[in-house]
Amino acid sequence: MASQVPGLSTLTKPGLIPGFRVSKDQLTTIVPVAVAAALSTFLLTRYFSSKSSPKGRVNMSVNKDSPKVVHSFDMEDIGNKAVYCRCWRSKKFPYCDGAHTKHNEETGDNVGPLIIKKKTP
Repeated sequence: MASQVPGLSTLTKPGLIPGFRVSKDQLTTIVPVAVAAALSTFLLTRYFSSKSSPKGRVNMSVNKDSPKVVHSFDMEDIGNKAVYCRCWRSKKFPYCDGAHTKHNEETGDNVGPLIIKKKTP
């Protein structure tokens, strides 16, 4: 029935490139090489991206020998105002020393300190 439509016989089959042929022997070589290249690229990308920024790691240096870092303060000991670090980069941790500014510039993050003030009566 397709031969009855004028000009249809000159059309190429969809998805085929005229003059481009791949034999089964070539496919048995090309496919494994392409899969190996894709897998290698994926694994190398994961390896190098995990080296530059460990997944989920925030604390890079504070009490690394402790299984959990916890600080507790009594409200009576705080005074009128206390500024605490939330970026984990402060040299005076748990107190803020402004290290978040550099961290934000380098990473595009927007973290800032926790500020606790006593209300004045």
